[in-house]
Amino acid sequence: MSAARLEAAIANLQQVRNYTHDLLEHTDEADWFRSAGDQVTHIGWQVGHLAICERVLLMKRIRGEQAGDADLLPADFQDLFGKGSTPVMQADAYPPPQALRAALERVHEAAMATVQALDPALLDEPTVGPEHRMFTTKWGALQWAVQHEYLHAGQIGLLRRQLGNTWLR
Repeated sequence: MSAARLEAAIANLQQVRNYTHDLLEHTDEADWFRSAGDQVTHIGWQVGHLAICERVLLMKRIRGEQAGDADLLPADFQDLFGKGSTPVMQADAYPPPQALRAALERVHEAAMATVQALDPALLDEPTVGPEHRMFTTKWGALQWAVQHEYLHAGQIGLLRRQLGNTWLR
């Protein structure tokens, strides 16, 4: 049963990433740092935030920080995109879209390798690090990673719509 849960989590992680990728693929890079209306966030911040969180949820929380993990993202990503950061509406405050997408893919590749190497018997073990309000186990971290990305993909979709993009079919 644990192996089936892990396989399902891996499939869900890839499915949500495919959805996010489709949204980004169909978004003009000129719109990445624009926001409509109240200027709360923009696509660039959403992408950087997903990269930070995937590394934390699927690597640090599953197996602990390892050598080389911090090298996946530039040092300033935590300040720009981490929990508690505030998006600013200036494109020059951020890496360009190509760099953000490259960071997102680097982290995803490493995170998926971590998850695929996970012993399914460990899914019900506590995660590494302090308590999290949304999960307590490695299985919970995997589930939250999927939900978290869908939440931010939804924000990307809404931003696209507000900026005049059509929904994907």
